[in-house]
Amino acid sequence: MANNLRLSSLIPAGLIVESTAEDEGVIVVSARAEVDRRACPLCGKSSNRIHSRYVRTVADLPCAGRKIQLRLVARRFVCSAPLCRRRIFAERFDDGVVAERSRRTSRLECVVHHLGLALGGRPAASIAKRLMVPVSNDTLLRVVRRRSCVRTDPLSIVGIDDWAFRRNHRYGTIVCDLERRRIVTLLPDREIATVQAWLTDHQEIGIIARDRGGGYGEAAAKALPHAIQVADRWHLMENASSAFLDAVRKSMRSIRAAIGATKVDPDLLTCAEKLQYEGYLRREETNAVIMRLAGEGVSIKEIVRRSGHSRKLVRQVIRGERTDVFRVRQSSLDAQLPLLDELWASGCHNGAELWRRLHAKGFRGSLRVVGEWATRRRRAERASDQQLQKVPSARTIARLMTTARDHLTKSDTVTIAAIETRVPILVEARCLIDRFHSMVRKKIEADLDPWIVDASTSVIASFASGITRDRAAVRAAITEPWSNGQTEGQITKLKLVKRQMYGRGKLDLLQARLIGAA
Repeated sequence: MANNLRLSSLIPAGLIVESTAEDEGVIVVSARAEVDRRACPLCGKSSNRIHSRYVRTVADLPCAGRKIQLRLVARRFVCSAPLCRRRIFAERFDDGVVAERSRRTSRLECVVHHLGLALGGRPAASIAKRLMVPVSNDTLLRVVRRRSCVRTDPLSIVGIDDWAFRRNHRYGTIVCDLERRRIVTLLPDREIATVQAWLTDHQEIGIIARDRGGGYGEAAAKALPHAIQVADRWHLMENASSAFLDAVRKSMRSIRAAIGATKVDPDLLTCAEKLQYEGYLRREETNAVIMRLAGEGVSIKEIVRRSGHSRKLVRQVIRGERTDVFRVRQSSLDAQLPLLDELWASGCHNGAELWRRLHAKGFRGSLRVVGEWATRRRRAERASDQQLQKVPSARTIARLMTTARDHLTKSDTVTIAAIETRVPILVEARCLIDRFHSMVRKKIEADLDPWIVDASTSVIASFASGITRDRAAVRAAITEPWSNGQTEGQITKLKLVKRQMYGRGKLDLLQARLIGAA
């Protein structure tokens, strides 16, 4: 059965088509409004007295791969109200058809808005060109800004965190509604006064999830003393692991003495390890100068002035955090380690043959990388408590001490056993960190106070004192279901949108795109 399709059904409702034409690939449709009367925008009285007519040219959605141009015959009416100051007024079409002074129909404006929200300026303009929508990148951004909305929903549970306009230079603050899972606002900085002023205007907030930085906690305490502050659980777990790593770094001298490797035999090192060892010897000279000055009672500021080193480096040396011999970097072999272990267990111990088999599986690394791994593996098989000549990095030792023994090689097992026997403070620290992780995971709030008491006299006492200062927020993190993980996800989305705009991501435009797209 044939369907009768009228041209008037393809244009916005409320218009009558008078004529159509084609001009250089553009379909031109002349139309007028259906109604005969219009209300005066000043006094609101309806009038049907026509003074004159004029033509408004607006763009509409494309059809069959061609642009559509609407020529609307607009009328000027005479206002019949005797006291109205506006004697003549122009015809206003419905907002669903064409907005006042707009050069696009409302439905095309909606498409332009959503293109700008999804893609930004230049990428959206490229897609719009393919869709036969006549719009530039600047126009897209203007539409996004003009149609931006402000959230007015009442807030109860929010997450606050910082994000970088430019890392290590300038930061802003993001506020998320954790119940509705969307961004509420973006603040231009992360200063306490800025966050406090915003929170003061939202007294209805009852729970604030935040990271463990002191700035947001202080702002929330001043603006909303009745609100419950919840420390982010991921940061708690990460801070605990970092505390254990710091304890290992401060104990490196004891660790080297414990495993009988206070001196390194360069003949046992690979080429890459020799380069790291030479750098370690140069660092030791710098460390000795700084430690000598510190032993004489010289202040850190004066040490910086005399040695010419940065304040950060001087503090690291004094704290014993710069004593690693070997530093572990991510290797191209990390993804191939399970296959290498399987080949090694099957009897293939030749580096070149291992590389050929990995290459057949798609490995793109060099033969040298695989050969050095095979050399280290052969030495590990012959390792014993008396033959240990190389001390792993502090990060490696921390990882091995927190890894199940079933997953360690023979060399690693011997190393960790020697450390645990002769450096018991690290075993105590590891047990405390395990207790803390278990307490957070299992939400056992009653274990918090006993843990603080035990940790206060250990090598991770500084971490325990930080937990003590933020005890209420940490307790809430254990008992409350809310956390700041959702806010971190919104920050990832924010970074994606900011990088799409090639440096044009000002705060108002970022907020318009993120909140408008929510």
